[in-house]
Amino acid sequence: MIEGRISIIVPVYKAEEYLKRCVDSLLNQTYRQIEVVLIDDGSPDACPALCDAYGEQDQRVKVLHKENGGLVSAWQAGVRASTGEYLCFVDSDDWVDENMLEEMVARLGAGEGDEKEIICCNFLIERPGRITSHYHGLPPGVYEGERLEREVKDNLLGHENRQISMSRCMKLFSRSLIEDNMQYCSPAVTMGEDVNITLPALLDCRRVVIMEEALYYHYFCHGESMVHRYDGGMYEGIRILHHTIADIYKIKGRESGQAQARREYIYLLLLAVKNEIRSQRRGYVKRIRGISLDRANREIVLHEKAVVRDKANRLLYFVLRHPRRTVIVGVGRIFLWHDRLLLFRNVDAKS
Repeated sequence: MIEGRISIIVPVYKAEEYLKRCVDSLLNQTYRQIEVVLIDDGSPDACPALCDAYGEQDQRVKVLHKENGGLVSAWQAGVRASTGEYLCFVDSDDWVDENMLEEMVARLGAGEGDEKEIICCNFLIERPGRITSHYHGLPPGVYEGERLEREVKDNLLGHENRQISMSRCMKLFSRSLIEDNMQYCSPAVTMGEDVNITLPALLDCRRVVIMEEALYYHYFCHGESMVHRYDGGMYEGIRILHHTIADIYKIKGRESGQAQARREYIYLLLLAVKNEIRSQRRGYVKRIRGISLDRANREIVLHEKAVVRDKANRLLYFVLRHPRRTVIVGVGRIFLWHDRLLLFRNVDAKS
């Protein structure tokens, strides 16, 4: 077990309803060598005062106040202000089990110096009235050497279900893996921004541990409606993310990287198509055709093989490959019917 301190980075913005639950879960960790860095990202509610109160009550809490700059700028500021040998990220509306860090620390390597390692626990998604368990795609175990190269780094992206979640949360990182890769993260990126730090960190690491069971992280989902909310900037965000992923693989010299990036782009495009179909906003058919018929997109979709097993994703994939108006409208009706069915089931479950 390491002797050094773990820094827990918590970006805070409009979370006054949830902040106490989050911070208390961190201060109650059974592993005591911690530093909790609360970054008030110009929050307009009571969060700045709540952060200051925690800083006054517990010497392990460090508080930063900054102008609002978005999630990426907030956690980056937290990293720069932190002092721990290892870094952990928790969002301010989430919380963790009290033994999470102790169990993660117990799985760190026994070597001295910078081990460049990542310990991954699993997580629960907490929705009103429903809790679901989520695990990384890789089997639990320790991945080092040739196994790390072959089973992890050659398979990080380009799968319908990722082998390792790209969230920066529910992980314990060696400090250098984050510090050395912050250059890939832009505060302007809002779509899949965690990929831009987690991907290069995984490509640089020398050891990855996937914990068994370990459902320690509680991801709070504010409501089902958020899942179906229209995002007008999603497609442009996906394009930016794709180019960043391709650049990361190129810089890191990963031979399999460009193929992984292209396959990943197809799955991301499925999200863009779903976003438009579910919105049913004026011009959605034209926008889907524009996405599907874009020359660069067409080249990747028609020539890069993507394995799509999920039934809903198969429909979206068919739209992407055959973007005729009748196909788009027909699939749209299926999705709307499916969403209504889920709504009625949820109402029945609560009554």
